[in-house]
Amino acid sequence: MSDIKDVSLARQGESRINWALKEMPVISNLMQQFTDDRPLQGVRISACLHITTETANLARTLKAAGADLVLCASNPLSTQDDVAAALVEKYHIPVFAIRGESTEIYYQHIQAALDHQPVMTMDDGADLVSEMHKTRIELLDNMLGGTEETTTGVIRLRAMADDNALKFPVMAVNDAMTKHLFDNRYGTGQSVLDGIIRATNILLAGKTFTIVGYGWCGRGVAMRAEGHGAHVIICEVDPIRALEATMDGYRVMPLLEAARQSDFIVTVTGDKHIVDKAHLEVMKDGCILANAGHFNVEINIPTLESLCIKKSQPRQYVEEYTLKDGRTICLLANGRLVNLAAAEGHPSAVMDMSFANQVMCAIYLHQNHGQLTNSVHNVPAEVDQQIAQHKLSAMGLKIDQLSDEQQHYLSSWQEGTS
Repeated sequence: MSDIKDVSLARQGESRINWALKEMPVISNLMQQFTDDRPLQGVRISACLHITTETANLARTLKAAGADLVLCASNPLSTQDDVAAALVEKYHIPVFAIRGESTEIYYQHIQAALDHQPVMTMDDGADLVSEMHKTRIELLDNMLGGTEETTTGVIRLRAMADDNALKFPVMAVNDAMTKHLFDNRYGTGQSVLDGIIRATNILLAGKTFTIVGYGWCGRGVAMRAEGHGAHVIICEVDPIRALEATMDGYRVMPLLEAARQSDFIVTVTGDKHIVDKAHLEVMKDGCILANAGHFNVEINIPTLESLCIKKSQPRQYVEEYTLKDGRTICLLANGRLVNLAAAEGHPSAVMDMSFANQVMCAIYLHQNHGQLTNSVHNVPAEVDQQIAQHKLSAMGLKIDQLSDEQQHYLSSWQEGTS
């Protein structure tokens, strides 16, 4: 059983999946290795992820490892329908995902993935885990654990753990060094700019470009926007990150002040109503709003709707709101993840490491079942190091090794100034 848009798209999807695999040497190596080892033999996994070419190669690797896998989408606008078709038709992996599906269908697809009776989950935003805890509690007793791909999901899961509501261990894949230092910074940086440019075809050079949130994703977006010649403003609530942004050379100010002068505003916070009524009321005429946080709540869209007297769609992923005072504000991709809704998401080369973490953490959970508490766990340092070394090797790079003398010196305290 699957629910996809059009199975006839499978050939096109398969071609793009194989193209992505060329940039995913770590995943490719794991796929070959696990064909013989099969460390996840018979493990039922339900995965709620963006259905992209990169995710397809993760799914192929999990299947090669022996997993019994079902996929659903983690965002109504991020599914690539040809990829979903290829997963079903060419790789025989059930998929419940259709690009542009309604919120109702979105949650029906999550329930279909839970009907698989998983013993392990893979999540991007924690909707799958949340739904299991709210509506499918009969599944909790058999759970080995889960993995979480993104910052927003880790925040939700830690809140669940703090409330003693989380009933199985979850690995915070997002927090692995080989994930957030690269995927969040370089992947988000490139793909968000890609989405904005594809959606608008507006030159960024010389424009005032505001980024709300200076975490690893915000850093990446700022770096790439600056590279395009934009004048970058950072808005933050964390004084340390604000100080860092200042020393990185960016202007730092409250969003209410930035809204008056910004040509673009991008939210990357993981929080709700970051762009709110007060900002919309003073926003520069023609400002373009985009969201790169996981859920479409960072921009207060209902309030924007209430302030407008006319709405039009000049381009596919652009909605132009005309306000009562004559100003216009443009919203990209319905306020959903602009890099996945208006473009193709992160480049394969960075997802290679992120999804290698997913696979390795699934194996770790399987091997350590019963030894982990019902909380959010960090990816083991040795897994992080192993993935980084695989990536370096695939890039043809070598690094130095410590001598025995150097290792001894670093682990001792006796030697000092001589």
